[in-house]
Amino acid sequence: MKKLVVSIVLLNLLAACASHKTPETVSVAPEAKVEAPKSALAAAAQTNVDPLNDPQSILSGRSVFYPLDVATVQDADKPLVQAHAKYLGEHAARKVRLEGNCDERGSNEYNLGLGQRRADGVQKMLELGGAAPSQLTTMSYGEEKPHASGHDEASWSQNRRTDLSYAK
Repeated sequence: MKKLVVSIVLLNLLAACASHKTPETVSVAPEAKVEAPKSALAAAAQTNVDPLNDPQSILSGRSVFYPLDVATVQDADKPLVQAHAKYLGEHAARKVRLEGNCDERGSNEYNLGLGQRRADGVQKMLELGGAAPSQLTTMSYGEEKPHASGHDEASWSQNRRTDLSYAK
């Protein structure tokens, strides 16, 4: 239906150009007004596509990364966390598990604690952004679930993260 309306608007504009009229003189039915979506979330809502499943959506990002021995969400990842907070605020039935992870350096106890602090920090940001506490659970894997298996900074930087794992 939207394609038909857009086509009619375009045909009217072409007719105006062909008859040397200005577009302001072309009458368009009120139902033909089409507004551009204000955000990727709004665009997905208009097409009934869950933005979690859209690879072009910011919500396709499910990991927050950290520097060595840091549990604070970095500025580069704040928009991602804020987008997930907004999504969760708008979808009260959705639940997410926040999984804190570390690189292999440090003791098991230290890494489990740091992973938990990372997950808890993301939880706090999500709650401040609109997610309900009942939608969130946190856990720490420490160094037990690495993304990268190397023993260098490039690998370690991929392993220092909090993953957002949505329930099916």
